[in-house]
Amino acid sequence: MDIMVLEEMPLISFNCMVRAGTKPNHATFTSLLSACSHSGLVNEGRKCFDSMVSVHGVEPKLNHYACMVDLLGRAGRVHEALELIERMPMKPDSSLWGSLLGACRIHGDIDTGEKVADKIFELETTHSGYYVLLSNIYAAKSRWKEVERVRKLMVGNKVSKVQGFSLIEFGNQVHKFGVDDRSHPQAKEIYSYLEELTGKLKQHGYVPLIDLALHDIEDETKEASLLYHSEKLAIAFGLINLSPEAPIRVTKNLRICADCHDAIKIISKVVSREIVVRDMNRFHHFENGYCSCGDFW
Repeated sequence: MDIMVLEEMPLISFNCMVRAGTKPNHATFTSLLSACSHSGLVNEGRKCFDSMVSVHGVEPKLNHYACMVDLLGRAGRVHEALELIERMPMKPDSSLWGSLLGACRIHGDIDTGEKVADKIFELETTHSGYYVLLSNIYAAKSRWKEVERVRKLMVGNKVSKVQGFSLIEFGNQVHKFGVDDRSHPQAKEIYSYLEELTGKLKQHGYVPLIDLALHDIEDETKEASLLYHSEKLAIAFGLINLSPEAPIRVTKNLRICADCHDAIKIISKVVSREIVVRDMNRFHHFENGYCSCGDFW
């Protein structure tokens, strides 16, 4: 079936449902708006959202606004998303602002990102993930003074960055990896394999995002610091130990970083393997060089 038809199936189903006389409810629109978001159907999503009250008499709730912020954020229309939040009849929570901050990171919008971060920190100051997102926005633009300011803000608010780890199951046992973790019995083999694999990734276009590493170290050291992130170690372990046809399934306690995301997309193509990573926000289904999130998370 044509991809465009598949993407529009939720809309087709919705229209058929309405024509059949079934009245849509809040859950219907949550599903529909989410489908539009993940399919990149911005205009269609807007029409659906606008029709909730005017056509169907369904008052949008916070989760419907969240879907619209996600929809606009994915499309790079962060200013429209900000305006939508500011016009909401209810008070936005930190999670909604966080979704927009994530969009600012993806699209490199520092000005909007700063405004959004201010709104988040008015609501809560203890969630380390928001500081990391803001710091990454600055780092991607080499704004190191601002990165340091965010770190000082974390210290001032007594916020510690949560240590990342990744889990993978093999042999009826869960194996846990931290960043640059060399405690595993197979550490030597894992590191050797990962270094060899990274060389192949570069041949297929992988460029380490060294701007995400600490700025006060040499580029070679920056690249090495990215190489041994926990999800990469877990995936290398899986590729070494699991059967060739078995998918690699990894769970990570934090948001997957942009460098690992880029690398895993290429890994899935180079080794012809299905890789699933469940981070703190969503499932990432990597296959043949692509991710199910559409590079938005």
